[in-house]
Amino acid sequence: QVQLVESGGGLVQAGGSLRLSCAASGSMFRFNVMGWYRQPPGKQRESVAAITSGGMTTYADSVKGRFTISRDNAKNTVYLEMNSLKPEDTAVYYCNAVARISGYDYWGQGTQVTVSS
Repeated sequence: QVQLVESGGGLVQAGGSLRLSCAASGSMFRFNVMGWYRQPPGKQRESVAAITSGGMTTYADSVKGRFTISRDNAKNTVYLEMNSLKPEDTAVYYCNAVARISGYDYWGQGTQVTVSS
């Protein structure tokens, strides 16, 4: 059974920083891609950043230059470093993992990030 557990969300002022963590149960090499999505209030879930098993990264245009995704294979953890936060970054942030063999999507429970102006 795959579990993804996010942590690190909270309330921060605009311009501040937060680091989100996503701890996966077992080896992350079971997944082709791991990433972060977010769902702002009243809006659809959107992709924020992703990292492949080979370390390639992609970002939404809205976060390029401000957010950094990384992974620690030894700790089975993916991180999202968020700098220069804006009120429009306020959302529930979800960790996602795509299984290498089945292609199945796994999701964490979400962590709230609130950026005050």
